[in-house]
Amino acid sequence: MVVTKQSIIGDVLDFDVDTAKFFFEIGMHCLGCPSARGESIEAACMVHGTDADALVAKINEFLASKK
Repeated sequence: MVVTKQSIIGDVLDFDVDTAKFFFEIGMHCLGCPSARGESIEAACMVHGTDADALVAKINEFLASKK
């Protein structure tokens, strides 16, 4: 899986639950709620005042390291 800013958080978590730590780091602690699971990474970062590109890069680096 390659994650983009348009990726839906729920899809990323379903692919690899270990990515949750990166969402926790930006202050997104409600990963189980329907709105969070259906939200894009870009939208979540906007709400939480963080850089979507940086988060996407961290997640993709993490996923690539698991191959």
